[in-house]
Amino acid sequence: MKDKFYLTTPIYYPSDKLHIGHTYCTVATDTIARYHRLRGEDVMFLTGTDEHGQKIETKAKEAGVTPKQFVDNIVEGPRGVKDLWKLMNISNDRFIRTTDDYHVSAIQKIFKRMYENGDIYKGTYQGKYCTPCESFWTESQLVDGKCPDCGREVTDAQEEAYFFRLSKYADKIRDLLEHTDFLQPQSRVNEMVKNFLDPGLEDLCVSRTSFTWGVPVDFDPGHVVYVWVDALSNYITALGYENDRYHDYGHYWPADVHIVGKEIVRFHAIIWPAMLMSLGEPLPKHVFGHGWLLLDGGKMSKSKGNVVDPYILAEKFGVDALRFFLMRTFPFGTDGSFSNEALIQTINTDLANDLGNLVSRTTAMVGKYFGGKLPAGCGPTPGEKKLAEKTRNRADNCFATTILAEDPTRQPDFELVAQAAGLRKTYEAMMDGLAPHKALEEVFKLIQRANKYIDENKPWILAKDLEANGPRLAHVMYNLLEATRICGILLTPFMPESMEKLFAQIGAPAEVQTWESAAEWGSLPDTAQPTKGENLFPRIDMEKELKELEAMEQAAQAAAAPQEAPAAQEPVQPEFITIDDFAKVKFVTAKVLACEAVPKSKKLLKFSLDCGEGAPRQILSGIHEYYEPETLVGKTVVACVNLKPRKMMGLESNGMLISAVKEEDGGEKLHLLMLDDAIPAGYELC
Repeated sequence: MKDKFYLTTPIYYPSDKLHIGHTYCTVATDTIARYHRLRGEDVMFLTGTDEHGQKIETKAKEAGVTPKQFVDNIVEGPRGVKDLWKLMNISNDRFIRTTDDYHVSAIQKIFKRMYENGDIYKGTYQGKYCTPCESFWTESQLVDGKCPDCGREVTDAQEEAYFFRLSKYADKIRDLLEHTDFLQPQSRVNEMVKNFLDPGLEDLCVSRTSFTWGVPVDFDPGHVVYVWVDALSNYITALGYENDRYHDYGHYWPADVHIVGKEIVRFHAIIWPAMLMSLGEPLPKHVFGHGWLLLDGGKMSKSKGNVVDPYILAEKFGVDALRFFLMRTFPFGTDGSFSNEALIQTINTDLANDLGNLVSRTTAMVGKYFGGKLPAGCGPTPGEKKLAEKTRNRADNCFATTILAEDPTRQPDFELVAQAAGLRKTYEAMMDGLAPHKALEEVFKLIQRANKYIDENKPWILAKDLEANGPRLAHVMYNLLEATRICGILLTPFMPESMEKLFAQIGAPAEVQTWESAAEWGSLPDTAQPTKGENLFPRIDMEKELKELEAMEQAAQAAAAPQEAPAAQEPVQPEFITIDDFAKVKFVTAKVLACEAVPKSKKLLKFSLDCGEGAPRQILSGIHEYYEPETLVGKTVVACVNLKPRKMMGLESNGMLISAVKEEDGGEKLHLLMLDDAIPAGYELC
């Protein structure tokens, strides 16, 4: 049976404005999950949403809806949590919501069990409370009188509450942190010991009576379970602990790793182990606390107005490029400074110049010199196979000097083969050590070595005399394709969709895209038929894209800014245009030849139109919420055809369809302008 691996992200508070920082932890966890699946392991990857608490209740009231309606919209609605995970190609196996019935009933049983064990008792809470963080603090834990996590104001709180005897487990928690590798990286251990254990652990408030949006304490009406007891228990309730929804707790628990942001390490490394000790359940094997993405020197935060929209970035640069940037640029475990300049620079340097250029040059040369099909017998030589085996088994860490002595001109070959054959083992160590950025660094060393190999062998010179140099040229091409194949396998957890395209372009069949074959130099058939396709990662015009992103950001900030009531003023006279101005706009009649929804877009429809121009015109229109595409085929519409083309969701739109819009019943009502179908296409309106 395959090894099993259970990993989790924290369940996220359902923010009504998601930013790129929200995706960081989940993309990292997804990458690690895909890595373990690539190795053939039985993986369970859990994520979800933490939906209870005073903050949710308050926001729902302000919005005029129930708390459940509020969280349903944010989690399940357009651009909600699930939409974002779909956009970022997150491969979670299970998604838990703390409002799920099975979780609620399990939490009541967990709370009661700890109460019956004597670890929960009733008292009165008096202290400081941070509503945004749902956290209680003692006076000594505050920083300048404010919440030590988010830096915002705290309020005095006094109410009847139940307490968890956290202090009872202080010595066990200290031993766990100081004498095991339970918490990683080591810097997080130092923080927990210094900030929480050394001052002395105090018992933890685990119920509230000042609001009702939470899991009720079934044996004491009026109390709801404190949100972190509720939220932390998701890691076991999602496997079937104290419920009948799932039945794999015994199979997957204890978790191999909880991957969390550093701001919630305290809950996962101190409170959660203590709760499990109280329940008599095994502890997770590891908790890993990663750093923050920083913007302008501070943590990304909706409240600070420095949100970076992942939808815009993914649309402009591609999901895989964005995933790659997050994993390549920031050492996992420390803070990293995000900027659009760094994103574009990484795409251009690593993906366009290095990887994309390697694939493009190699496939193009195979097509040019060999008609797209390598000749039989161009694969690895016996010496290369021997070298690859030695390197893979670490009997020899570099290219074999004895083999090189036989033919010194083959040094570039042996260096490339040795580096490629030993890559998987190095990569594996980095990934197992939760250092995906280091794993990528090793992969790109091979990519850069392969590009250097092209320059060393100068295929364009060998090609001048194919009769004499054909076998050597074919072998050089094979080595490049084989090195690219190995890199593609190891990059698959990071950029799954792009690597499918890479394998197609280099002619690598499915059986040589496996984890096992990543350590086998020479797995690519020597009769591979590469095909030069579109550039996997086109180079980006930084100046142009930065200007566009800046304009988008300014527009978003303006839209989000509170609007002051306009001062009384004289009625504004209509602004007239001249007939010459009007004549600049060209409207024509158009027949809808085809219409379809744009993937991953809730609003856009893609039209193929006959505008009387001899060839179909493509126009995108955001009217999907009003019309189904199949109902518009054959209709006669009006199109503006002299607008400057623009790209939406990676597709070019060459014009605009004309609609009538009106505000009705507090919402917008739209009607696409349609004409008598007897009117031919291409007639200009005047």
